[in-house]
This record gives sequence, C-alpha cells and structure tokens, in this order.
Amino acid sequence: MNAVPGPGAPRAELTVRGLIIGIVITLVFTAANVFFGLKAGLTFATSIPAAVISMAILRAMKNATIQENNIVQTVASAAGTLSSIIFVLPGLIIVGWWTGFPFWVSFGICAAGGILGVMYTIPLRRALVTDSDLPYPEGVACAEVLKVGSGEAVEASGSAAVEGGSAGLKAVVVGSIVSALFYVVVQTKLFASDLAQYFRVGDRGATSGYDFSLSFALFAVGHLVGLWVGIAMLVGAIISWGWAVPHFSLLHPAAGDVADVAQGIWSKYVRFVGAGTIGVAAIWTLLKLVKPVVSGLTSAMAASRVRKSGKGDTLPLTERDMPIGIVGIIVLLCMIPVAYLLGHFSVISGLASHTTLLVIGGVLFVLILSFLVSTVCGYMAGLIGSSNSPLSGIGILVVIIAALLLVAGVKSDLPADSGKALVAFALFITSVVFAVAAIANNNLQDLKTGQLVNATPWRQQAALVIGVIAGAIVIPPVLDLLNKAYGFLGAPGVDPAHALPAPQAGLISALAQGVIQNNIDWSLIGIGAAIGVGLIVLDAILAGTTKSVRLPPLAVGLGMYLPTSTTLMIVVGAIVGWYFDKRADRTPKAEATKQLGVLLASGLIVGESIIGVLVAAIVVFSGKPAPLALVGDSFENASVWIGSIAFVAVTFAMYRWIARMGRNS
Repeated sequence: MNAVPGPGAPRAELTVRGLIIGIVITLVFTAANVFFGLKAGLTFATSIPAAVISMAILRAMKNATIQENNIVQTVASAAGTLSSIIFVLPGLIIVGWWTGFPFWVSFGICAAGGILGVMYTIPLRRALVTDSDLPYPEGVACAEVLKVGSGEAVEASGSAAVEGGSAGLKAVVVGSIVSALFYVVVQTKLFASDLAQYFRVGDRGATSGYDFSLSFALFAVGHLVGLWVGIAMLVGAIISWGWAVPHFSLLHPAAGDVADVAQGIWSKYVRFVGAGTIGVAAIWTLLKLVKPVVSGLTSAMAASRVRKSGKGDTLPLTERDMPIGIVGIIVLLCMIPVAYLLGHFSVISGLASHTTLLVIGGVLFVLILSFLVSTVCGYMAGLIGSSNSPLSGIGILVVIIAALLLVAGVKSDLPADSGKALVAFALFITSVVFAVAAIANNNLQDLKTGQLVNATPWRQQAALVIGVIAGAIVIPPVLDLLNKAYGFLGAPGVDPAHALPAPQAGLISALAQGVIQNNIDWSLIGIGAAIGVGLIVLDAILAGTTKSVRLPPLAVGLGMYLPTSTTLMIVVGAIVGWYFDKRADRTPKAEATKQLGVLLASGLIVGESIIGVLVAAIVVFSGKPAPLALVGDSFENASVWIGSIAFVAVTFAMYRWIARMGRNS
C-alpha cells in the first residue's frame, strides 16, 4: 500500500471499491454490535478492526492509498456507532407500544438522526479537531494503524506493526472463528450455555444465585474494558445478588422454583435500584464534563476564528469541509422526514388533536437539542474517547426533558388513558436525538484520524453519510429478527430466561413511564441513587489516594442492573485480560502482544455476535426455540461440565497462541 502523500498530492480516496468494502464490513459489524449491545449493554469500537481488515483487502489491489483505507474504516465506524440506537429504540417494544420494528419508520429515525449528527459535527471540526489539543484516543490509535499499514512508519512501535501486519488480521479472524464455532456447539446443547445455580439463603426464604454465561463475546468485552471496570461490575453484582435480591425476597416472599423467585425479585425490584445508580452516575459524569466542555469550546472557537484565513480553493485539501451552505440545506431536508415521522406517529397514537403542536415543537426540539448534544458529545469523545463517553447519560437527560415537556404542554388536554401514547412519543423523539448524539460521539474521532493521515474532510464527511445510510438499512431488520427470536427483558409476554437484557432501553423507557404516568416505584430509584452518591464519593477518595485503583460508579450501576449471566463473565474476561497484559509486560515486545490481545478480543465479539444473529434467523424461520439441538434436557448436567472445561481449555490455548505470536512478530 502506498505511503502517505503530501496534502496536495493526487491520490485515490473516495473510491467505489473503498465504499463497497466499507459497506460490506458495515453489514457485519453493525449486526454484531446490535446483538452484542442488546445482550451486554455495551457496544464495541469498530474503527481499528475495520482498518485492519480493509488493509488486508486493499493490499491485494493496485494503487491503494492510506486515504482510501481511511474511507473504509470511516464508513464502517459510522454505521457501527449508529447501532447505539439500540439504547433507546427497543423501549417502544418494552413499553408495549410496538410489537416489531417497522422498517421505514425505524430507518427514518436512524438515517435522519445519523445524517444530522454528521452535519452538526462539520462546523465543529476546525474548532474541536484542527485547532484543539484534545487527545482523541481512538482517532489517534486508528491513524497509527493506518500509517503502519501504509508502510509510512517503518520505525513504528511493535504494537503498531502488529496491528498493521498480518498478525493483527490473524488475531481478528481466529477470534471470530473460535467464538462462532463455540457458540454453534452451545446451540447443539452439547455444551451448556451457562454455569448457574440459585439457592435459598438461611431459613427465612431469602434467595440468591449466580450465572456464568459461557460466552466468548462477554469474556472478550471484559478484556477490552479492563480490570477496574470489571471489578466495578463485580461490586455491582455483589450489591444486587449479595444484598438486594435476598433483602427484597424477604420483604416480598413468593412460592415456587427458587430460580424463578430470585429472577422475579431481581426483575421487579432490584433492576430499578440499579437504574437509580446508573442515572446518578451518568448525570454525575456529564456534570464533571460541563466545565471543560464549555471552556474548551469557547477557547477552540476563538482560536478557530483567529486562525481562519483562506477561502474556497485557496484552502489545502486537508482543510476543505463540505460547504456550509450544503450543510444547512441537508439539515433542513432532514427535518422533513423528522416532521413527517412525528406527525404520522402522533396521528396513529391517538394524539391527532395536538399534531400541529407536537410536530412544530418536536422539530424545534430535535433541531436545537441535537446541536447541543452534538457539541457536548463531540467534545466528550475528544476528551475521554468515544468508548468512555457517557451516552446513556445523554439519553436519560433527553428523555426526561421530552417527557416533562409533554406533561407540561399536552397531557392535561388529553384523555386519562393517553399516558402510554405520550410515553411512546417521548421515546420516539428521544430516539431521533439519540441517533444524532451517537454519530456526533464518534465522527470527530474519524475526522481526527483523517487529519493525521492527510485526508480530505469533505470526502470523509460524505463517507460518513454513506455509512449512516448503510447502518440505517441494516439495524431495523436485525432488531426485528432479534425481537422475534428472543424478545427484550421487560416487554409484555417475553420469557425473561431467554430475553435479551437491553438494559439502557429498559432504563430509559422506565424513566419515560415514571415521568408521564407516575407509575414507577421512586423509592427503589431513590435507594439506587443513594448508592450511586456513595459510589461517587468512594471513587473520588480512591482517585485522591491511589494511582490506579478506581471504582467507576457507572460500571457498578451496570453490574447491578444487568443479569449475572452478563456481568460475571465480563469480570472473568477483565481479570484474564489484566493477567495476560501483566505477563506481556515481561516480554521484549510487550505492546505488540497486548495489542494482539485486543484484536483477538474484537474478533471474539464479532464471531459470536454474527452467528448469534444467524441463529436468531433460524429460530424465527423454523419456529423452534432450539433448532440446532442434538441432545435433550437429560444431557444438561454433563453439558455443564463439558462446556465449562472446553471454555477454559480454548481460552488457555488462544492466549498462549497470541502470546507466542506477539513474541515472534
């Protein structure tokens, strides 16, 4: 692949083949992110895995450039980020408003919101990227991968060489194959899907339990989030299952199977305690960023005005954004489908008497609040990284504002039974704003990568729009498929044992219901909020007294809110990943080995998630809950032991292989 040309040199950049490769990667990574996000409450960054894969493909073609490779990862990254819409949109299923995801409505929300997110970040690029000293951790890391892959930096560190070479691709591919095959065997029931036990505590009827899901995707996310996030999630699980479930099962005794009783107590009471903790932690994270966001934006805008000089063709290629006039036209055009969707939704939901107010007010709400959240999310992503940016906090604030405005503006003039429709409308309009926030949270990272590899901003911005549209096409059918196959926790008529947790969507829909219908037990939210305040104080004390030990309150809240089938394997992955990195530090090529571990983890997530979507399709079309099963329930006890031993053995073999490859790279 050609090295980086100068800013004015001719080069292939926004090419048809690059867009096609980017869209193909998008189809895979977006579907994987949707499945995994609903299962674990987390999404994974797609930029670096996409860059590694595209480099391997483009190397086999003539005249490929680093800028073309950058376009590929930009398309894949935009669509992968748009999958964060799963943090809100399934709420319409959970509250019982939708029974499936209508394609054109869901596509309209994702596409209009996503394109708005791209447009709103364009005027922020110079202020927050070119004229800013924000670190942009993912953007810089991706640029280093692209540079080494292009052959520009032969003196680069071992880690970058690994990422840019064939070793990185091997790690992603092998991880994908291993996790996919293991998932298929689990579906045959030869391996158990989890290692679980529920039991009575004492003689007064208290219940508790644990559930280790034998999932390589969950294990991998533990590796990626790191030791202290994993420990924080473990603390959350202990609070829920060591105190809250036994406590509330004593307060609300119930007869029946101990597993059903424990899960029922957790679902009905403990989840809302966790929701209170998540809400407080997310809002606290946002509040901590208010001062740096405001001061950073003010100084960056001032620096941009001072620096700005050339216009039009006098600007170098690397400073040419999409013309602001076109940006304005596209923003206004996006408001047309937004207005139509809001009007259509208000009519079919029985709110027709207030259609004009809801449409005009809704468009203004989207127009203004979207720009505000774009600015905040863009700055937060540059400051602490897209993966660490508290998007859930944005969703919480937006849905509360939307619900309060609906209560103040229209609820008093509507029949008493219109509360459910108002909840659905609040979630609907929040979905649009959240799509904007999700894209803005990532786009400036991509533009930072582009700046470092001498990309043309307007071409990258066009690629971002294409990535959004590709993602908007993929997300609705995948969501609909997963809803039909498994359902979402808390939705009417869904089996909690097989439902996807969809934690953020459950929390945001519960808050919308609580504000509009006043039907939530606020005492449970209050208990969780108090725990959140205590965790914030504890984390601040740790930050002031130790260098590395932290207890992120948001991660603790997730550990409380998510089922142990999700959290405990993430904890295991975090501990194993930490141990692997500590061992890697003793080797001559420590960074190379650790980065191979990261790429292996990315592959583990992609492989299981894609096969999970395919199995969901088989479930739907076959009409059987376990269409791949080869053995019956009588094999269950044996499958637990066989599956657990196989999981440990495969994990040991993979990490040993990665460590050896890192030493030899």
